[in-house]
Amino acid sequence: MYSEQIYEQWRDIKQRGDGKLDNILKAAKILRNASSIVALTGAGASTESGIPDFRSSGASTENNKKYDIPVEVILSHSFFVNYTEIFYDYYKTNLVYPDAEPNDCHFALAEMEKLCNLKGVITQNIDGLHQKAGSSNVIELHGTTKLNYCMKCNKKFKLEDICDAEQNIPLCDKCGGIIKPDVVLYEEPLNQKNLIDSVNMVKESDVLLVIGTSLVVYPAAGLLNYYNGNNLIIVNIGFTPFDRSANVVINEKAGGVLKKLVTALKKQ
Repeated sequence: MYSEQIYEQWRDIKQRGDGKLDNILKAAKILRNASSIVALTGAGASTESGIPDFRSSGASTENNKKYDIPVEVILSHSFFVNYTEIFYDYYKTNLVYPDAEPNDCHFALAEMEKLCNLKGVITQNIDGLHQKAGSSNVIELHGTTKLNYCMKCNKKFKLEDICDAEQNIPLCDKCGGIIKPDVVLYEEPLNQKNLIDSVNMVKESDVLLVIGTSLVVYPAAGLLNYYNGNNLIIVNIGFTPFDRSANVVINEKAGGVLKKLVTALKKQ
């Protein structure tokens, strides 16, 4: 997957003084020497799998044309309760991607468990692609579309049950109750165990690898306040409020960067 030819090309570029490659090699050296690495991923980790970031994509604009309602309102607990049919119309169209496959970013993070001391992945994403790629320790801060439950009897349902439901509002085949995705909506608190586990994981890490997140959405962005190390690596298309504190900042797509990082780790 990570060819010898690609790495040889980088070495040629490095001899010409390419700053981007220098950052890749610097990040790889930090990762290789680390005793405990934690990755924090956001929407940018999954966009190359065809899953758009609803905050930065045109989804909000298109939604306003259809409903004249902000996305943050549609994805709130109170809206789900009071306007369940509209919620599901938006949810199934914009947040559910049952055919999405892991990309180079997901596969690279899974492989890094064998190449360096990557202890776990904390993700803001709800697509389950880290697990599908093979990552063994994933904390899903905002829940997952893969799990769903009846609000009345708590029976569990798969994503396929939601997508294949004949009704606009998926109903429990046991008691007739409304099925709710196991995702954290606006107005709902994060799972406290997941949050505590994430805080502890970040506290104990000596390298924090941030991927595909602008670090402006809390409480996920607040995890950086618990980081006690001095090796912060940020991979994100745009700038973040923490760039000045980072040792390495790479403003490129996550898949390509992580693929190069894995190749560099193999060569060290």
